[in-house]
Amino acid sequence: MTRGRTTIGVLIGDGASILEVAVAPRVFEIDHGPRGGPTFELLTAGERPGPLATTGGIALHAPHPLAALDRAGVVIVPGWRRPGGPPVAAPVLASLRRAYEEGATVVGLCLGAFVLAEAGLLDGRRATTHWVCLPEFAARFPRVDVVHDALFVDEGPVITSAGSAAGLDACLHLLRREHGPAVANATARALVVAPQRAGGQAQFVEQPVPPMADDDPITTAMRYALEHLDDTGLDIDRLAAAARLSRRSFDRRFRETAGSSPLQWLLHQRVLRAQHVLSTTDLPMNAVARASGFTDGVAMRPHFRRMVGVPPQSYRDSFRTPEPHTP
Repeated sequence: MTRGRTTIGVLIGDGASILEVAVAPRVFEIDHGPRGGPTFELLTAGERPGPLATTGGIALHAPHPLAALDRAGVVIVPGWRRPGGPPVAAPVLASLRRAYEEGATVVGLCLGAFVLAEAGLLDGRRATTHWVCLPEFAARFPRVDVVHDALFVDEGPVITSAGSAAGLDACLHLLRREHGPAVANATARALVVAPQRAGGQAQFVEQPVPPMADDDPITTAMRYALEHLDDTGLDIDRLAAAARLSRRSFDRRFRETAGSSPLQWLLHQRVLRAQHVLSTTDLPMNAVARASGFTDGVAMRPHFRRMVGVPPQSYRDSFRTPEPHTP
């Protein structure tokens, strides 16, 4: 059976997120034929016959059986049920492996990446998923090269995306890659979204605090750092002193505990503080920098852009909570 390049298969799993289920059908239902572009055939299939539960108490009936995906040149797995639920059925995994082996592009949106990994399609490849589940994803699938700060990851025949809205980014990227920027841009205009967002998941990740015993010296140093984060003189020697360890022992134990160097962690905490200040205040950029432990906005900017993916002002424009209007 020939897999059509413009035949899009969408696989719905029982318990999926209704928002993520809707992403691919909405993107690929747009007819670009009148402008000389592609017209897509959409095959939405269920992991099993019968009604499928989704979030919000909404049940769906997929119009096609699982076997319909054997015609698809692109197979998209929207956000699946939360990890730890029932195992993915063997016929579903076989269908995805068959699609990959027959040259289809296989896409996992959000938690759909777990399904692709379970099928073995991500072994030895880079991939991402929703930032909340990245630690579990990495633990369950050690052969996957997990990318922690990306809206989507393109590995050629396999694409994975971060959380809900990043599924739109991945689908628009696929349109751009396969059918050109004009098609992707026309779709983005129809959906009233940006054709290509800057930055990665670091814009949205909450502050990580490793769970450790209160009397652990690394916990003590981290707590000290967070309490003195606006002190531009705070350095690694002071953190080592707070932990009552030599600089060498502190560096080694910190890396074992946090998975990064003390300096990398400290810079990350300062950028996280800057994100919070940017989104909750109207302070000038130099004041934001000083509140986060940087000497000024110029010193803050390269670290912020490297970790978050966008400049500080762009982040503020996207995330600043407006003051309530008073009549």
